[in-house]
Amino acid sequence: MGDEDYLPRKRLHQHSHMPYKLKLLVLAIISNLLTTTYILSNGPSSFNLHPISKYTQHLSIPLRWKPSSALLRELNATHRQVTATHRLLTATFRQLTANQRQLKATHRKLTASRSQIHDLTKQLKLNNFIVGALVKDLRHLKSPTSANQIINDPSILNYINDLRNETKLAIGPHKLPLGHSSQMGSDQLYLPIGGACLEYKNELAQYMTYTVGGECPVDDVFVQRLMLKGCEPLPRRRCHPKAPAGYINPTPLPGSLWATPPDTSIVWDPYTCKNYQCLIDRGKTQGFSDCKDCFDLQGREKSRWLFDRGLDYGIDQVLSMKPHGTIRIGLDIGGGSGTFAARMKERDVTIITTSMNFDGPSNSFISSRGLLSMHLSISQRLPFFENTLDIVHSMHVLSNWIPDAMLEFTLYDIYRVLRPGGLLWLDHFFCLGHQLNATYIPMLDGVGFKRLRLNVGLKLDHRVDENEWYFSALLEKPMS
Repeated sequence: MGDEDYLPRKRLHQHSHMPYKLKLLVLAIISNLLTTTYILSNGPSSFNLHPISKYTQHLSIPLRWKPSSALLRELNATHRQVTATHRLLTATFRQLTANQRQLKATHRKLTASRSQIHDLTKQLKLNNFIVGALVKDLRHLKSPTSANQIINDPSILNYINDLRNETKLAIGPHKLPLGHSSQMGSDQLYLPIGGACLEYKNELAQYMTYTVGGECPVDDVFVQRLMLKGCEPLPRRRCHPKAPAGYINPTPLPGSLWATPPDTSIVWDPYTCKNYQCLIDRGKTQGFSDCKDCFDLQGREKSRWLFDRGLDYGIDQVLSMKPHGTIRIGLDIGGGSGTFAARMKERDVTIITTSMNFDGPSNSFISSRGLLSMHLSISQRLPFFENTLDIVHSMHVLSNWIPDAMLEFTLYDIYRVLRPGGLLWLDHFFCLGHQLNATYIPMLDGVGFKRLRLNVGLKLDHRVDENEWYFSALLEKPMS
């Protein structure tokens, strides 16, 4: 078959399809026109079919419709069901919202009730603690005696008469040269000694044995042990302490704050170490000793209280709790080698540090740094007038090793010397887990302190099951 025969037939075949496509197009247009006319003729209710009409406008073939009235009824019924379901869902949502508000209100009431129960529990524990202390006191008061009766008691007088002459002279009584004093209400004076001194007659006699005007015995360890037993204050002595050999002038301030003093600044006889390098090296050895590494001023002491994190409070953060310049004077109880006082001195705050010499010359070391030290145990009444100090700090010393009644007296004594608005900084107070909320928090609240900060942490250098904890707290004496 040639090209000439093929081409005419192809063109003829193409022309034969044109009437068929035209018919389809005409039918589609007519179908759309009829649908539109019907919908418009049924009024506003026909608007429910707008989505279907819109869809059918894009079809190229006619649709096979259901009867129009049946379709409208189905669509209207469906619309009513959807509307009813929507109303039901709306009502359910409103009910759920109301229930949620009721749950929130109930939760707030429960939270408030728990807080009240917690406060009442603390108060009850505190009351039980106070009642227990009062019961103990009442047992001791079954046969009450006044202070004058104690002084005039024959056994006490016999005890004083049995003392060595030097001891009796130190204790008194001494007749006042000008006779009766209206301020004292007496014509004689007893020099103060600790009540426990009367319980340690032999030790007191040993302490008072020396050559008058001569050199005192080097008995620092013995004297300190007597103080810790409660014989504090000790009687005065009429002798001279041994002087360091080759003593030289101290390092001037401010360099002395962070300089190791010369070995010739103290008498080393009472201590195991015989120089400061030995004390510094002791901090790097195994084993435990009190204030083990506090003589190494270039070690951990160098960074103490510079940062504020968890149990470790920073000095600058604590000082910022009060108006600038209003923290001026204070006390550090059991301050080791005096680093807390040194940090405060750098900020123009004067701190007196109490310390004991536990196999190390802590008091001499503090003084060599240009700071004020006091050889004073925790048992002693604080030698300050009431409402005078801006801040009292204690690290590790105030802890659960102190009997509860004694600790409570100590806290009240601290409260006494702090001025209104003054701060008590408890730094790493050690206790067992059950003691924190059962004993110490109620005790602090009972004394009257206001809590500004409180952090609690597990003691990590022992086994966790031993339940040993530290807490640090910043407490304020109320302004009124």
